[in-house]
Amino acid sequence: MDEFPGSVGTSASLSLRLGQTICSSASLLFMSLGVEFYSYTSFCFLVTIMGLVIPWSFTLAVVDGYSTLVKCPVRQPGILLIIIVGDWVLSTLTLAAASSTASVVDLLLNSDGSFCPIKFCCRYRISAVMAFLTWSLSLASSLFNLWLLPSL
Repeated sequence: MDEFPGSVGTSASLSLRLGQTICSSASLLFMSLGVEFYSYTSFCFLVTIMGLVIPWSFTLAVVDGYSTLVKCPVRQPGILLIIIVGDWVLSTLTLAAASSTASVVDLLLNSDGSFCPIKFCCRYRISAVMAFLTWSLSLASSLFNLWLLPSL
């Protein structure tokens, strides 16, 4: 069986999962530094989704680390299908949350700063950027795993 870089159980997948965990943690941290994020639904949505992405990515990073360490990649079709579906769902939700957060921050910044102080809006913008990075890493790992699925 071919070994695809980035599929579950490889060192490339481990780096993708660690990147997802770090970026989603940074997004959650920057959003949570401002206590005013509860006022906007899209910000709460981003916090909720990043709260789901962090344990998902960290758990799969541990699985990838163990698989890399013992040199036994995960190749059961059922487990791989669950990982692919989970990645696609979280990737879609992350894109939606990042897009809605970026649009609300842009709207708040263009309203002459009366709704959002510049300090908080810059933090929210960084949080949206980190969410977009999380989405791109999640999409990459799900595409690599989807590429592996037909070969099983």
